[in-house]
Amino acid sequence: MSLRSVLLVLLSVASLEVSAMRCGNRVVTTGDHDFQVRERCGEPFYVGSYSELEVRGQYGPLEQRVERVFEEWYYNFGPRSLVRRLLFADGRLVRLDTAGYGSRSVGDDCSDAALRPGLTPGEVFLRCGSPEGRSQRYEDTVLRDGAGNALVRPVRREEWRYRLPGSRFMRLAVFVNGRLQQVDRVPL
Repeated sequence: MSLRSVLLVLLSVASLEVSAMRCGNRVVTTGDHDFQVRERCGEPFYVGSYSELEVRGQYGPLEQRVERVFEEWYYNFGPRSLVRRLLFADGRLVRLDTAGYGSRSVGDDCSDAALRPGLTPGEVFLRCGSPEGRSQRYEDTVLRDGAGNALVRPVRREEWRYRLPGSRFMRLAVFVNGRLQQVDRVPL
């Protein structure tokens, strides 16, 4: 077998892995419904959701607004396997990603070093567990195409609070659009 053939096989296997995930002896692929994935893989350890609003015919005689609902599911298959992040749009699986290595249990490593910018809420949840408190707010960004269509995309800002053991400080994790931007220590 030539080097080119080997590379083609490896690339096809890699692309298959991106669009499919094995749960025991069952497989989920893009296009599957959320209930199919839950039946095959069980409950995810974390689910996050957000939405965006598509506007068609803006400023015309008929304006239509369509909400798209997105959910991110996270599965932890242990410390020797990668965490899997599944993105659903309106109940259909549209993307599978990996998100670093898993852990033995949720909340195992909530150290400052483990909380680096760019992590998703699911990855922070895996490291630190459920926050003691959280708040969320939205701003809108509107993208227009000049033909009467617009996409209203909310800018999501979340703040998760974790009590530091034996300390008079809280750890405040700030997410913008589903990515960790900063972690601050706030006095109680």
